[in-house]
Amino acid sequence: MIKEEALEVLQTINEMYPRFDLTKRKAKMLVPNLKQMDYQGVMKNLSAYIMEHPYPPMLSEIAAYGDEEESHLEEMAKWQEEAKKVSPLLKEQFRQQFEQFIKGKER
Repeated sequence: MIKEEALEVLQTINEMYPRFDLTKRKAKMLVPNLKQMDYQGVMKNLSAYIMEHPYPPMLSEIAAYGDEEESHLEEMAKWQEEAKKVSPLLKEQFRQQFEQFIKGKER
């Protein structure tokens, strides 16, 4: 998120929770942390948070990191591609050995 979006998040919190009292000092401390987050995700989380809580959120309660989720999805896609390269015979051997392992643990 960019600085303007981070300030928008803080202004929204300030408007919804008058006791939050957004100061320049608070903004200076919180903006760098918000800039590491995904704006749309944070706003979605903030909207849901507002409906449930009468007190202002900590950043960790509304945090959203879009890139982190995408990296997990990319890693899973790589694993799926690697799995496609494994021969059906090897997959069957693994399945049989795994079933034997599970049966051994059930005893």
